[in-house]
Amino acid sequence: MVFLKGRGAIVAFCALIVLWGSSFAFVKVGVEHSPPLLFAGFRSLLGGAVMLVVAWLWGGRLRFLSSWREYALLALFNVALFMTFQTLAVMLLSSGVAAVLVYLQPILVGFLAWATLGEPLSFYKLGGLALGFTGILVVSLGGLAGGAAEITAAGVGAGAFAALFWAVGTVLFKRAQEKVSPLWSVALPFVAGGAVVTVLGLASESVGAIEPTTGYAVSLAYSSFAGIAAAWLLWFALVAAGEASRVAAYIFAVPVTAVVVGIVFLGEPLRASVVFGGALVAVGVYLVNRSPALKSR
Repeated sequence: MVFLKGRGAIVAFCALIVLWGSSFAFVKVGVEHSPPLLFAGFRSLLGGAVMLVVAWLWGGRLRFLSSWREYALLALFNVALFMTFQTLAVMLLSSGVAAVLVYLQPILVGFLAWATLGEPLSFYKLGGLALGFTGILVVSLGGLAGGAAEITAAGVGAGAFAALFWAVGTVLFKRAQEKVSPLWSVALPFVAGGAVVTVLGLASESVGAIEPTTGYAVSLAYSSFAGIAAAWLLWFALVAAGEASRVAAYIFAVPVTAVVVGIVFLGEPLRASVVFGGALVAVGVYLVNRSPALKSR
């Protein structure tokens, strides 16, 4: 991973933020041409298939018989529930607002890791939790009270549940790290969870409702191969290069990127409540993931 040192790490880090942040806009376009469950299921399966090949080549032993419970829980929370509610949130909200709500996740992880894993809850983490929740209230209540068409109660609920399910899945991932390979713990759940969501979509939605347009094809391909497969591979490469703390500390840039992409490319409105609330969430995420090592950087 020598190429991920110095400038290489900076380029990879920026690429990861852009991939995650821009994916919300592509999902927004996708659900305009496809039922939400089918879109979520297909993108999870496609992205998971790429990850499956990588895990097969470099992921080490699968250990399925001894770790199937861990894989099942990761598939349930990190894919089936999270991807479904994330897609619903993007469908019901603007892509930027959905990203702000979904990225309450790092803040929830800080609290859940303290409650279940015994990780310390420092003054900075407590402050980050408070700022994050305040930011979500500002974004949600400000938009609802102002009658913003792109902010609905159902959408806010979907975004909040997506963040919660992803946070639970992240804590489960931390607990499972000693038993399962990191690559397998992402690849297999994406394929299994994607299959479950796809089956639910086939049972409750119509394949005929999918509009096979260029916009649909591009959004599905980008959100699958770039937003899932490429982004996760970059994440693991940065972790292997010792850059995990930097990614964690600056993950707040993802919803900021999503808001900017939504405004520039989708023409989404920029409201004061989103700017102020999003800023609170961004600072909260930074504080929750702040580590002493960052002081010397």
